[in-house]
Amino acid sequence: MKIGEISLRDYPLFLAPMEDITDPSFRMVCKKYGADFMYTEFISSDGLIRDGAKSVKKLDIYDFERPIGIQLYGHLIDAMVEAAHIAEEAKPELIDINFGCPVKKIANRGAGAGMLKNIPLMLEMTSEIVRAVKLPVTVKTRLGWDDDSKNIVEIAERLQDTGIKAITIHGRTRAQLYKGSADWTLIGAVKNNPRMKIPVIGNGDIDGPVKAKEMFDRYGVDGIMVGRPTVGRPWIFSDIRHYLDTGEILPEPTVNEKVDLALFHLEKSLSYKEGARAIFEMRRHLSNYFKGLPHFKETRLKLLTTLDVDQIKSIMEEIKGKWGEYRTEDKTSVYSV
Repeated sequence: MKIGEISLRDYPLFLAPMEDITDPSFRMVCKKYGADFMYTEFISSDGLIRDGAKSVKKLDIYDFERPIGIQLYGHLIDAMVEAAHIAEEAKPELIDINFGCPVKKIANRGAGAGMLKNIPLMLEMTSEIVRAVKLPVTVKTRLGWDDDSKNIVEIAERLQDTGIKAITIHGRTRAQLYKGSADWTLIGAVKNNPRMKIPVIGNGDIDGPVKAKEMFDRYGVDGIMVGRPTVGRPWIFSDIRHYLDTGEILPEPTVNEKVDLALFHLEKSLSYKEGARAIFEMRRHLSNYFKGLPHFKETRLKLLTTLDVDQIKSIMEEIKGKWGEYRTEDKTSVYSV
């Protein structure tokens, strides 16, 4: 698969950009497990052009995570073009435009998925950004604003005509948010439209290797993007890759393996961010790494309420001692309670 001049292997797996999740530490972990392409957290064009510290910090990218894209969102063309120039200076492999974020405070301003209510502006903005930068430009969007406007087949064609090099489609409308099931039939309709020449990447409800292979086989997409199911389960990439290559399902990591990974992730997070913020943003990961463990409620509460690194490490050792070689998918494993 190629995005412009960027070469990826067949059936590539993409890590979705997620606010306060896909920071460098998590990207490092996902790369370790075989993510083929990743993105920064999505970045506000307004914050970037005003030199906002949080937005500028998100431009930090590292050699270990290449190839990588920087994703921008905004509702004003001039601001988005200026932000694209700034992002280009960080030397990512591509610039991605977010036309899919459903969050109310973003969409109601006309940015993210809000752009699905103003297709002419979406097309004009995309054209201006494509013309403004030398890097490949891609787009991530949804099926439409609501059930009455699922016009992604036409929109994808028109976006292709602006010069973008790939499109990622989340199989829900903005009105759905993340509720209900993702509808991949329209993603497939875009991919199988004979006018489409650019890669089509599907996104939504990829929760494991069997589902990923089914979507590749049934709809013929060029790549698959995984978002929320990676949180607390970054090994989903190696699970999917192994299944695509061999047809075999890998066993769930043991608790010991998960603890070692969680500690590695925590260490990297602390190296990229200030202590308190690193721990706050690690909490969702730490909790989800051990999702499904029996009798874990009290331990989870301790993990989610302390800001002391040494205490977190001590809790991790307790988890190892209590659950050890237990695998959450193997209910016959012996563990102490």
